[in-house]
Amino acid sequence: MSKNKLLLLVFLFTNIAFAVAQPQGVVIDQVAAVVGGKIVLKSDIEAQYQQFIQQGNYGDSLLRCKILDQLMLNKLLLHQSQIDSIEVTEDQVSQKIDQNMAYYISQIGSAEKLEAYYGKSIPELKEEFKPMIKDQLLIQQMQQKVTKNVTTSPMDVRQFYESIPKDSLPLINAEVEYSQIVKEVNISAAEKKEAYDRLEGIRNRILQGEDFGTLAVLYSQDIESAKQNGELGFVNRGDLVPEFEAAAFRLKNSSIVSEIVETKYGYHIIQLIERRGDKINVRHILVKPITVPEDLTGPQLLMDSIASIVRGDKLSFANAAERYSDDTDSKLNGGIVANPATGAVRFEADQVDPTISFQLDKLNVNEISNPMLFTTREGKQGYRILKLNNRTKPHKMNLIDDYQRLQEIALSQKQAKAVEDWKNRKKQVTYIRVADEFKGCSEVKDWEPN
Repeated sequence: MSKNKLLLLVFLFTNIAFAVAQPQGVVIDQVAAVVGGKIVLKSDIEAQYQQFIQQGNYGDSLLRCKILDQLMLNKLLLHQSQIDSIEVTEDQVSQKIDQNMAYYISQIGSAEKLEAYYGKSIPELKEEFKPMIKDQLLIQQMQQKVTKNVTTSPMDVRQFYESIPKDSLPLINAEVEYSQIVKEVNISAAEKKEAYDRLEGIRNRILQGEDFGTLAVLYSQDIESAKQNGELGFVNRGDLVPEFEAAAFRLKNSSIVSEIVETKYGYHIIQLIERRGDKINVRHILVKPITVPEDLTGPQLLMDSIASIVRGDKLSFANAAERYSDDTDSKLNGGIVANPATGAVRFEADQVDPTISFQLDKLNVNEISNPMLFTTREGKQGYRILKLNNRTKPHKMNLIDDYQRLQEIALSQKQAKAVEDWKNRKKQVTYIRVADEFKGCSEVKDWEPN
């Protein structure tokens, strides 16, 4: 399978739901191909084509043929997943929808802009995504089944590297690898009580007749939902933090305001808007306890001591992270931070939080930083110690610096070959038909059974 073909397959897997949800224009409702009873429409091809072009890619005369080829492979994987009784759960579908939605919102700027762009609410978009996301997950699970026994050896990696012409080796940007120890600041009981009392006052105003939504706009510290009068939109059971979810699902009607609920984000009061089975739409008001200077002293002294102990070689950074760090994602990995975009441990400069990047720039390899104050994803304050594990300069790809990257590419190629071989076997026993206008495409000629 060629590199371009592989890139197109990745594009189709990551953009399938987004393309289907594009603002609708003229729908071309003709069948382009049938694979095992699964239909590929010309409108499916056109949606993927337009999305590919809009993302800055070049569309040559063969692009639609290449898209059809990959859509037919998706349909074959989906068809076989049903034969093999592969299943995905509602929770898996909901989680994937939320991940996609968060990505689209980050790309377009806000939930409001996304809703305006499509002329639909976030809950409506989620409902529209459901069948496509379910198919996507089934396709991915079937592909994983086909490739589960595919592995790469060091010899495979070396042979792959040596097969690349030396003048075609790509330039790799500068990258960093780093570890961290995080200690969150515990807020004092007095500050927690102050936040609780503040929210209780807001709750009493609602019970006396003031509008929940108006007070959410004025006082809620959940900035995004405050813009929507505190409304979260429909979510599934399992999507919310446990304490919040338990209180929300106990509400019987919209006239009831919940008792004050404490979560890792702070204190909430909740009002039911609508419930549909295991889906719920609520509004809430969040009040966060304030961190005062006195709360910072203890964690800062502790982190200063940890830094001194590690620098004195009395405790390794990895053991210190496992023993003291509050970051659950990295502490069991010796504090090593994984790149969420790739799953690997290397970050390019633009993939690192600017405040972290600024601190890493000051460090030499294997040096650790002084503790620095920062704000967690939940809006809490904490201290962080960083260790620079590695820094690479811009360079041409090579076996020493880029072994993991080469291994991943070599594995992807072997997996693609396994899928291609599987396709050639399955097409012999699967009903396949291609519309006459696409039979001239070289990309789909090999779909015809021998």
